[in-house]
Amino acid sequence: MEMRELSIPNAYEFIPQVFEDRRGRFVAPFQGQELAGTLGHPLALAQVNLSVSRKGTIRGVHFADTPPGQAKYVWCPHGALLDVVVDLRVDSPTFGRWDAVHLDSTDVHALYIAEGLGHAFVALEDETTMAYLCSTAYNPTREHGVTPFDEDLSLPWPDDIEPIVSDKDAQAPTLREALEMGLLPSFDTCVTHYATAQAHWTAAQPADASSPAV
Repeated sequence: MEMRELSIPNAYEFIPQVFEDRRGRFVAPFQGQELAGTLGHPLALAQVNLSVSRKGTIRGVHFADTPPGQAKYVWCPHGALLDVVVDLRVDSPTFGRWDAVHLDSTDVHALYIAEGLGHAFVALEDETTMAYLCSTAYNPTREHGVTPFDEDLSLPWPDDIEPIVSDKDAQAPTLREALEMGLLPSFDTCVTHYATAQAHWTAAQPADASSPAV
């Protein structure tokens, strides 16, 4: 599996190998060891979500209070979508910037979105399915959103779709409003959270069996 970090730090695209033969296709979109090697810790899996969306459906921009936040590992088992990661971490060098990746059921690329980053996508086909592995369970009291139509963010929604959004997403604050309301996570707090997860994972690893006893 190949990996690349997006222009937003702590967000990664994973590119698994797709095997094809006369029977069909096989792919492993999630490989925990590869992810842990990239992050310095494994994904703490608490919940698996699945959404099915009509063409033009926009979900997001969603994020959660950090800590504990909610890291997500996502891919598209059916259909196609444009996935968008927004840096909502106050004082981040890339605060207010976004990056976008095309996900579909042919190449089966996946994205890891760290705690504190905003996540949104638009379905490009009917019956588009998104699979989410989440590090924490859904907690409505700690989860928030920024409107996907914030003119300052200018997210890359296609011009040829009729957007379909939930009332909650449509009524979400702009990035500037969310900042003034104190809803956005701190970059320093998020970085500390990532480092703590890495330290805990490192401490839990067994000593090298080849090392001599002391």
